[in-house]
Amino acid sequence: QVQLVESGGGLVQAGGSLRLSCAASGRTFSSYAMGWFRQAPGKEREFVAAISASGISTYYSDSVKGRFTISRDNAKNTVYLQMNSLKFEDTAVYYCAADRLRLRLPVPTTDADFGSWGQGTHVTVSS
Repeated sequence: QVQLVESGGGLVQAGGSLRLSCAASGRTFSSYAMGWFRQAPGKEREFVAAISASGISTYYSDSVKGRFTISRDNAKNTVYLQMNSLKFEDTAVYYCAADRLRLRLPVPTTDADFGSWGQGTHVTVSS
């Protein structure tokens, strides 16, 4: 089992930027793909981005492609989500998640692929 703790959320104006961080502990971080999901008020949780264990492969939802960047630092057991050009519709609770399987490729993109979740961090974009 892995423990995940997100940070970096907050209030930002539309067009602004935020960087979310997710610190992992409890197992070999560098062996597992990581993902970011979000859940807006009244909506289901949705996939945002994922990154392979090595960090070489990434995948994004169409809604964030070109604006968000997922990255990881395996030496620090941390995954990041750099969010630029934020829009009002990016407002949500953002969750970090760790893959159930080691070294999975292609990167996972569905809820069921991820076995560990953080508590979430709130991102509010004001219009």
